[in-house]
Amino acid sequence: MANKLINQLGLPKSIANIFAARNIITAKALLLMEQRVRNESLAGHLPTRLKGLDEALCGGIPFGVLTELVGPPGIGKTQFCLKLSLLASLPVNCGGLEGRVIYIDVESKFSSKRLIEIGTKSFPEIFHKKGMAQEMAGRIMILRPTSLSEFAESLHRIKVSLLQQQVKLLIIDSMAALVLGEHDSGASRQQALGWHVSFIKSLAEFSRIPIVLTNQVRSQIGDESLMYSFQARSHSTKEDTPVTFDSHLVAALGINWAHAVTIRLVLESKSGQRFIKLAKSPISPPLAFPFNITASGIVLLDDNGIEMKGPEINNIHCQGQNALSNYERVRHQL
Repeated sequence: MANKLINQLGLPKSIANIFAARNIITAKALLLMEQRVRNESLAGHLPTRLKGLDEALCGGIPFGVLTELVGPPGIGKTQFCLKLSLLASLPVNCGGLEGRVIYIDVESKFSSKRLIEIGTKSFPEIFHKKGMAQEMAGRIMILRPTSLSEFAESLHRIKVSLLQQQVKLLIIDSMAALVLGEHDSGASRQQALGWHVSFIKSLAEFSRIPIVLTNQVRSQIGDESLMYSFQARSHSTKEDTPVTFDSHLVAALGINWAHAVTIRLVLESKSGQRFIKLAKSPISPPLAFPFNITASGIVLLDDNGIEMKGPEINNIHCQGQNALSNYERVRHQL
């Protein structure tokens, strides 16, 4: 039974195709995947409150590993991080982790005002209580290193804080800004990045908390999007996945970095609509969820998700990025 092929188990073709995309072709491989899912569930998750995404991730942002948010400027990466910070600091009876958050704000994008706005709109029963907004914001420690050496010092201090305080989430926004700002050549950049990513991974494993990092985008070189081993290659023809004029961006920081993160979420804008793409996950198929940014933060427009095929899951679009949502237009006029 263990060596029986997936296509011999009588599963619906759509389900069998998802397993095939993840290189799960035998019953034994399927059992190992189920065991991994159970282990991930026991390890814990931070729910994002985005129903479809949480279901695809089997509970939310997993503890003990690195989760990456990558996308062009202004797409919503920091908005996502602000909401996660809020959820980690919420009381347990409200679905939060009731802990402290360490937010490494490299590009000075963190906004306490916006955090409180998201909290007030999302959890009015909590944030309308006297002093609660200030208490929630006070649980988030902001660090703003200006160099890789300062960042390294921050990482060492963080390890001590994880022991002494109830830290439940670490966010680094953004890793690319630090590395790309100091190293022009690829060799020196990868060398510097190698030590830092190893230390950050050890922090995740040591602390068993979710660690979320944002990443920037850069121009794609040739068939670079096909170089990720975790991305299943498509056997479809070129006509199945037409290339549009804006599909020339990929995540920065290189392939070694891509393999270091366990979850990769790509945020993009295509034809005026924003999407969150689950581009890398050990337990979920590649999916895309349309979303908007509202006063309460990121909101999914469809919880079912759209299954992605081939290199399209790693291509990053920014078409229509200048088309702001109605909510954003109002904010810019204030």
